[in-house]
Amino acid sequence: MPFVQTVMLSFRALRRNPLRTVLTTLGVLIGVAAVVAVIAIGEAASRGVQNSIREMGSNVLMIFPGGMFRGGVHTGGAVTLTDEDGWAIARELQGIAGVSPVVSTGAQLVAGGLNWSTSVMGTGHQYPQVKNWTLTSGAFFTEAQMKGAAKVCIIGNTVATQLYPGQDPVGQVLRVKKLPFRVIGVLSVKGSSSWGTDQDDVVIAPYTTVQKKLQRGATVGQVRQLMVSCETEEGMPEAVRLITDLLRQRHRLAAGVDDDFAVRSQADIAQTAAATAKTFQGLLAGIASISLLVGGIGIMNIMLVSVRERTREIGIRMAVGAKRRDILKQFLVEAVAISGVGGMLGLFAAGFVLLPVASAALGGAFGSEAARISPWSVVLALAFSSVVGVFFGWYPARTASRLDPIDCLRYE
Repeated sequence: MPFVQTVMLSFRALRRNPLRTVLTTLGVLIGVAAVVAVIAIGEAASRGVQNSIREMGSNVLMIFPGGMFRGGVHTGGAVTLTDEDGWAIARELQGIAGVSPVVSTGAQLVAGGLNWSTSVMGTGHQYPQVKNWTLTSGAFFTEAQMKGAAKVCIIGNTVATQLYPGQDPVGQVLRVKKLPFRVIGVLSVKGSSSWGTDQDDVVIAPYTTVQKKLQRGATVGQVRQLMVSCETEEGMPEAVRLITDLLRQRHRLAAGVDDDFAVRSQADIAQTAAATAKTFQGLLAGIASISLLVGGIGIMNIMLVSVRERTREIGIRMAVGAKRRDILKQFLVEAVAISGVGGMLGLFAAGFVLLPVASAALGGAFGSEAARISPWSVVLALAFSSVVGVFFGWYPARTASRLDPIDCLRYE
C-alpha cells in the first residue's frame, strides 16, 4: 500500500474518536512544553550570568577576609583585610588598574516627605573604574573627600526615582540614618543582576564615612572586601599570585599556614553560579521528561485499546489483500501523528503560555535577558516527540500486524 494512502487511513481513524485523540495528545503536549520551557529558562539564566560578567568586568578580582569561601559564596570569617592592604596592592604591584575597599550597611533614607530603605555601600574613589559603572549626572567623590570622610553620596536610579520623582537629585540633601548627606551624582541604570537583585537600589558613599558615621562599633580601616581591577584579563592569573604573595607577607603568614583571605575573580563566581543553574536545569528537565514518558505510556494504552476495538477491521483489511507490514505502518503512523501534533502544540504552549508566565513570576532574575525558544530546542522537541511515538507505538502496531485474519473476522 502506498505510504500516502497509509497516512490518510491513519488520520481518518484518529478522527473517529476526536476526544480520545485530544486527551492522548495532551500528555505529549505537556511534556514537550515543560522540557522546552526549562531549556529556554536555563539558557536565559546562562546569558544573564554572562551579561553580569561583562557589566561587572571580567578582569575584576574580589578579595574576601577569613578565607571562608565555599561553593562560590563567601561565608564569612574573621576580618583580616584592611584598606591599607588595598592601597599596598595598588602601590606595589604591576598590572593593577584600580582598587576599592568595600563595606556596607543597611539604612533608612529620608528626602523631603519620602523615605526609602536600602543598603549603603562604602567604597573607594576608584570604584566606578573598578566596577565599570558610569554616572548619568554629577560626579563621583574624590580621593580627598574619601580621606576626609565627607558626607557625600551617589545614588542609584531606583533610589532617585523613589525619593526624587521628577527632580534632579544632584545637590539635594539626603538623610541617611538621620545624618544629612549631599547627593553629588546619580549612577547609570544597571538593572537586575543574574541573581535577581536590583543593582540600582543602592547608595554609595566613601567607605571612611560609612565606617565612622554609619557603622556602630566598626573598626575603622577593616573592610569586608577589596575589589581589584586588572589592566588586562590575561594578566589576572599573575595578579592573583602577586596579590596572594603580598598579602601573606603583610599578614605575616608563615610557610604552610593557610591564607587568611580568599581571592576570587568575577568569572569564578559566575561559573559557580552557572554550574549550579545548569545542575538545576538538568534536574528540572529530567522531571519534565517524566511527563513525556507518561504521555508515551498513554499513547501505548490508547493504541492497544484501538487495536482491540478495530480487530474486525484489521481482519477485513487482511482478507482483501493488506499485508502485515501495511497494518504495522498504519498504527505506527497513528502513534507518530499523535506525538508529533502533541510536540507542535507543546512548542506553542511553551512559547505563548509557559515562558510568559515564568518570566512574570521570576521578574528580572535574568537581568535584561528574556527566556526564548532556541531553534535547536524546537528540533530536539519535535524529534523527541516523534521518537516517543515510534517507541511507544511499536508494540501496539506489532500486536495489530500479528493478528490472525480468521480470528479477527470471527471477533465480536
